[in-house]
Parts: sequence; C-alpha cells; structure tokens
Amino acid sequence: MRPTSRRWLDGLRETVAEARAARPLPDLSAPSAALAAERMILAARLTTWLAGIDALAAARRTRTDATADPDVVIVLSTSPIGIVAAADLLDPRGGPFAGLGSRIEPVTELEYRRWCMRAPDEAFGAHVILWNWLKTRVPEQRHAEFARHPLGPHEAYWLHRTGVTGAGDADRRESHLWKWNGRHASLLEPFVTEVITGRAARDDR
Repeated sequence: MRPTSRRWLDGLRETVAEARAARPLPDLSAPSAALAAERMILAARLTTWLAGIDALAAARRTRTDATADPDVVIVLSTSPIGIVAAADLLDPRGGPFAGLGSRIEPVTELEYRRWCMRAPDEAFGAHVILWNWLKTRVPEQRHAEFARHPLGPHEAYWLHRTGVTGAGDADRRESHLWKWNGRHASLLEPFVTEVITGRAARDDR
C-alpha cells in the first residue's frame, strides 16, 4: 500500500473511532424483526462479495491510471446492522471469512461520507468502496415506480442498494426491490432500474 493510501485509511479509522467514542453505534445484539431481516439480506450479499474478493482485487490491479494504488483496503459502506453482519462474517474467532478482516474496513454510510468530505478521493486512488445497505423508507411519491408490485395493507417497499466503485472493470451498481410486511421480507424484483427525479430525488436519502 502506498504511503498516501495508508494515510487516507488511517485517517478514516481514526475519524470513525473518534465518532463512535462520542456516539457509539446502537446496541443491536437483540434486533427487532425488521432489523433481523435487514441483517439477513445484507449478510447474504456481503457473503457473495467476500467470496469474490480475490477477483475484485485482481480487477483493481488492472487499473492503468497512475493515481490508482493497486494494493488498497476495500471500504465497506453499510448501515449499523450491516456492521453487525460484517462483524459476524469476519469474526477472527470462527467467522466464515475470518482471514479477510485485514482487507475490509466496515463503516457506516454516514461515517464514510463525512470522511470523504474531509479527505476527498474522487478518483478512488486510495481505496475501493463497496456499499451494501437498505433503504427501508421509500417515499410515497416513488411508489408508482413500482406499481407492478402492488403493496397490501401495512406493507412497505425496501430498496437494497449495493455495488462497488474503484475496482476498474469490476465496478457495478445494483438495486433490488423487496417488500416488508411486518413479519418477513420477500424479494419482489432483482436488478430494478430506479428513476429518481424532482422532489423524489431530493428526498431520496
């Protein structure tokens, strides 16, 4: 890893540690049914990403631009429950991907965005970003976009957004449409194309 990439990564880690010391992540040792469902979805996708991490690293090394450090840690941007899922998978005491803990840096989406505001790396020369999170509050003005999958009473759309940037030819972004009925989540449509315009674009966070 180049010194500039090491400084960027160390800065991210220090910033995250300071933020969590001031405001710890929520205790999710006994998650609600909805959070347990989120955890299952995020863990399943992360398992696929981790199983293919060598291919992802190989794709990164094929980048020909001089700014791209070929040997960087992959930053995982996710939600607090996604941090829990990642910790289980990477657990050095017996997680299925225990040996990959040094190659993945799990942070929340907000932690990642705040660090990038302080230390921009727009060309992804110092890191690869892998994101994996769920939007569980889809604005009502966007429901028409998914009208082919009508909701029943007390049901809600979930959008699972995942992808990678900074890995050259392996870069991709995906959105998958789920439904939550208060008890369990079910996949409505994989690989949906999102159309976000106007007020919906402003509200879509």
